[in-house]
Amino acid sequence: MIPFSPPRIDQKIIDEVVDTLKSGWITTGPKTKLFEKKLAQYCSVPRVLCLNSNTAGLELMLRWVGVGEGDEVIVPAYTYCATANVVVHCGAKPVFVDVGNDFNIRVDAIEQAITPRTKVVIPVDIAGFPCDYDEINAAIRKPSVRALFNPVTPEQRLLGRIMVLADAAHSVGAFYKGQKTGKLADATVFSFHAVKNLTTAEGGAVCLNLPEYFDKDAIYNELCVKSLHGQNKDALAKTKIGNWKYDVVEAGYKFNMTDIQASMGLVELERYDSDMIVRRKEIFDRYSDKFKNYSWAVVPKYESEEKKSSYHAYLFRVLSVSEQQRDEIIQRIFEKEVAVNVHFIPVPMLSYYREKGYDIKDYPKTYENYSHEISLPVYYDLTNEQVDIVLDAVIRSVEEVKNK
Repeated sequence: MIPFSPPRIDQKIIDEVVDTLKSGWITTGPKTKLFEKKLAQYCSVPRVLCLNSNTAGLELMLRWVGVGEGDEVIVPAYTYCATANVVVHCGAKPVFVDVGNDFNIRVDAIEQAITPRTKVVIPVDIAGFPCDYDEINAAIRKPSVRALFNPVTPEQRLLGRIMVLADAAHSVGAFYKGQKTGKLADATVFSFHAVKNLTTAEGGAVCLNLPEYFDKDAIYNELCVKSLHGQNKDALAKTKIGNWKYDVVEAGYKFNMTDIQASMGLVELERYDSDMIVRRKEIFDRYSDKFKNYSWAVVPKYESEEKKSSYHAYLFRVLSVSEQQRDEIIQRIFEKEVAVNVHFIPVPMLSYYREKGYDIKDYPKTYENYSHEISLPVYYDLTNEQVDIVLDAVIRSVEEVKNK
C-alpha cells in the first residue's frame, strides 16, 4: 500500500531529537526559543510564538483581540473544523462564506457577510495556495466597512478595524506577491502536525505582523503568559539563579511547544526551501503533466504570476461525477493499494454545525468542489515510480466508474 502522507523521519531528525533528550531539557526551552527566532527570520516578521498546535494559535489570537459572546468571525465553509471550532470556544458565532474555484475564500463573500458584530476574518490557504490577501486587507479597510466596526476591547480600539487572522496551516513557505506566508495578515498561524510539510509531530506557531503602532515584544510576552496557564515565568526563566518565584496573573491555557518538537522543526526549517519544497513541487508537476491529457481531470492551481503554493496537498477533481461516484472512485483506488483522502468535508456538512442550522446549500461552490475532490499522496519520500502507480490507480478507477 502506498500511504497518503507519512512524516519524513531521517537520521538528521533522529540525531537532533536524541541531542535534545540527552540535554536534559525536553519541555519549552532553548530550542523552542531558537526555532521561534528562525521562523521569524524565515517569514520576515517581528515575533513568532511556537505552540502545541495551529488550533491553539488561532484560539489564542481570538482571545487576545477580545472575541467573545455576541461577536461574529467570518470563516470559509471549505476548511477543517478547527478553523470554526475555535470561534465556538470563544463564545462567538462562525459566519461561513463560500469559496472560489481555487478552494479559497471569496473576497466578495467576505464583504457581504460583514456586520457590526464582525471582529475577525479568518482566510484559509487551502492546500498551501495563498488567499487574495491584498484584496482581503483592502476590503476590511474600506471606509464603509470601518464605519460598521464596533470595538469593545483596548486591542480592538487600537486596531480600529476587523482583524485578519490567517489560518496558514497548509502554507508554510508559500509566496504571495513576493512575500512569504506569515507576513500577509495581522497574524498568521502555522501547523506543524505530522502530515504537514514541516512537521514537529504536533505543533504550531503564531506570526505577529500587526501594524507598527503595536508593541510586538509586549504582545509576544502577553501571549506567552496566556499560553502557559497565565504564569508570568516559564520553566526556562525560572532556572536562573534566584528566579524561582512566579505568579499567575490570569486563568490561561496549556498551549506551549516542547524542545523535542522544536528540535524536529529546526532540522526541517533549515532544509525546507532547498529540499522539501523542491521535491513536493516535482510530485505536483508529475501529477499535473499526466492529468492534462484527460478531459475529466481538473488540475489544481498551485502557481500563478502572484502566488506560489507550498505544495502541501494535491486537490485533484473529477468532472461530471456525483458525490457518490467520487466516493466509489476513492474506494476503487484504495482497492488498488493506494491511499488517498479528501480535503475536506465542508464544515456546514458536519453534524455539530448542521444541527446549529448551517446548510451546505448556502455554499454551492464549496459543495461542488468537495463532491469532485480527491487528495493524492504527496510526501518527501514518495518516488517517481510510486507517483506513476498512483496515477495509474486513479486513472483506471475514474474510468471504471465513469464507464459503468
